[in-house]
Amino acid sequence: MNNKNCELLLEYVQEILSGSDTGHFNISELDEPYQELGRGLKTLHEKLNILTMRENEVLKMQQHAEMVESYNELLVQMLSKRNEWLLVVDQDSREILYCNKQKKGGAVDDSFCKTCKSRLSFKSELQDWKASEQYSVREINSGSGKDNDTYYRVTSFPIDWKEHNSLVHIIVDITDEKRTAHNLTSKAYHDPGTGIKNRLFFKEYMESILRERREATLCYLDLDGLKYVNDKFGHLEGDVYIQNFVELIRSSFRNGDTFARIGGDEFCLVLTGCGGELMERKIAEILKRFQSERYNKYQCSFSYGIVEITGREKNVSLDAILREADEIMYECKRKNKEKYPELVR
Repeated sequence: MNNKNCELLLEYVQEILSGSDTGHFNISELDEPYQELGRGLKTLHEKLNILTMRENEVLKMQQHAEMVESYNELLVQMLSKRNEWLLVVDQDSREILYCNKQKKGGAVDDSFCKTCKSRLSFKSELQDWKASEQYSVREINSGSGKDNDTYYRVTSFPIDWKEHNSLVHIIVDITDEKRTAHNLTSKAYHDPGTGIKNRLFFKEYMESILRERREATLCYLDLDGLKYVNDKFGHLEGDVYIQNFVELIRSSFRNGDTFARIGGDEFCLVLTGCGGELMERKIAEILKRFQSERYNKYQCSFSYGIVEITGREKNVSLDAILREADEIMYECKRKNKEKYPELVR
């Protein structure tokens, strides 16, 4: 082998051994007897490159698998000491691959976990859920709409789980959170002394009626003589007087009608539809019944004013409606004062 062929071949061998490829090696530069050897080295180099690429791919796959496994373990550890449920479901077979409520050891099957069966009645719904979005948060009511319903927040997303294309569902019981929110809303809209709706609810309700131009009939009621009862018999008796009045009005109308306390002795009753004449007759009968009863030797009475809202009024305000009802109510109060001068002052 002459020096030229030897140098070219040795240089190429060094490239192969070092793993580099400058691309400078040209078989045609070799003499004819050495070109076959050069082609053999070229083929060997190409196969080594293929093997190296495959090794890199395998290494990357192993690293990815290790990363996924670490993530899975971290997720399990995070939820292991918490109350959340963690369900991992195979996307294709819908099989439950993991549940953090399962007893340790053994395969997952439907019989292992009484907790899931009794409390997660929607487990089959989770198994059938399809990943139409990458991340989903939704609320599920596990019940029939009664007070003992249980509410859950379900967070779902795709995940690689032990070489399975899977979906993970993290389920949190938010029943107490929902009930607390409901109680706060209830307190915000109810009068604590009587249990009926308060001024805030009445204002928002009436604004929606006016905004949507719905028909309604409003009756403004003023409990006569509350100050007299408070001064003469004490505030506890005044509270009894209010409760007797509230119960009489509430029991005389439907649950769907809106009855609200908008002041100390001021109330509003709102019925859907225009029924002023019917309301007038009914309230007059109730007033007659209330005035015929006596509690602790004091006279019972109330005054009222009725206004119809047709839905055709333009730019009418709630204040304007209340002023109109108040004017009508004072005419009723004037008549009551003539009958019971001591009570109505």
